[in-house]
Amino acid sequence: MPSRDGHEDQPTPPSPLPEGKGESQSQPNPLTPFPRKEGGTEPKTGIDTPRAPVLSPSPFGGGIGEGLQPQPTPDLLSLVIPVFNERESLVALHAEITEVAQKLTERVEMIFVDDGSKDGSWGIVCDLATKDDRVRGIKFRRNFGKAAALAAGFSAARGSVVITMDADLQDDPHEIPHFLDALRGGLDVVSGWKKVRHDPWHKVFPSRVFNKFLSVLTGVHLHDHNCGMKAYRAESLREVYLYGELHRFVPVLATARGFKVGELVIQHRARKFGSSKYGWKRFIKGALDVTTVRLLTGFGRRPNHFLGAWGLTFGSGAVFGLLLLLANLFLRLIDGTLGAGPFTQMVVLILSVGCGLLGAQCLLAGLVTEMTVARKWLDNDPYSVAEHTPTKQEAR
Repeated sequence: MPSRDGHEDQPTPPSPLPEGKGESQSQPNPLTPFPRKEGGTEPKTGIDTPRAPVLSPSPFGGGIGEGLQPQPTPDLLSLVIPVFNERESLVALHAEITEVAQKLTERVEMIFVDDGSKDGSWGIVCDLATKDDRVRGIKFRRNFGKAAALAAGFSAARGSVVITMDADLQDDPHEIPHFLDALRGGLDVVSGWKKVRHDPWHKVFPSRVFNKFLSVLTGVHLHDHNCGMKAYRAESLREVYLYGELHRFVPVLATARGFKVGELVIQHRARKFGSSKYGWKRFIKGALDVTTVRLLTGFGRRPNHFLGAWGLTFGSGAVFGLLLLLANLFLRLIDGTLGAGPFTQMVVLILSVGCGLLGAQCLLAGLVTEMTVARKWLDNDPYSVAEHTPTKQEAR
């Protein structure tokens, strides 16, 4: 990839996309079904495999919106674009995507998800859909958040590859071919890295701290977990459950299911219209979601291992406190001047009883949660299968 930001040159794409005219092209399609490269240089990934702690079975079985198409169309690329008050940028974004699509051999569908916009964005989406049959729109009754918008878009996507991007024109559609090349290199999920950002410092600095913290905690070493431009093989989305604010953690959740995740340096453009829709609350929610993701990936299918461990810890504290009281009583029987006084004994007794109650509650909560999870995921496999050997008939 030629250098665009002046910092480093990107490697030449391993499999250049042939030139064509979009839907009318009859050449063999590179999206059928994105064969993995055998041998050669291994694409750079963001995973430190020996150190990654997110390898335990996770609770994701139904996938993002279980309405995903059962058989994705091999020659179709789905673009999922959340929209929230981006009226001014939609026409220009559609024009850029159309320009890029003309150079691809695969067909392209654009799914705009209006997340409760109040500025007339939905009218623009409807107008684009009447003029271009590749455009599809989904409108929410109110603002449900970006994760919900992405989940709705993923459920509606029909392509074998799904690429997400923001509607504010800061993500460059001309990066799409580079994402496709990265997938051909053997990755299942490709996350964009805005190495040079055109955002104010009060957004850039907290984002870098958050990304570093998340990489260390999960073992998924990406520079920009928050980047809205990502590419996914359809099968990777089927095994990731998305809700709340977890949209930025899809690479982490996919890694927990065994998918191969990497990153790609992309161009980040300055905002032309409107203003950012995120404030400081985003970072507070993100910090809480980090804990959620760590628990889901580490103990999603075995919550009693987490709650039970705390229960045993508190229980051990209660036993230790009772032993101290018994030892103190023994010393008092030997010599009334030895041992702790009544106040100290009362404090130890209260702490011991409190630890005992907390330990019992944790154990009971762990058992109840374990039974709930077992019932919910009874029909879902705790593993992810990449492929099977063909039968003799299929081999012929």
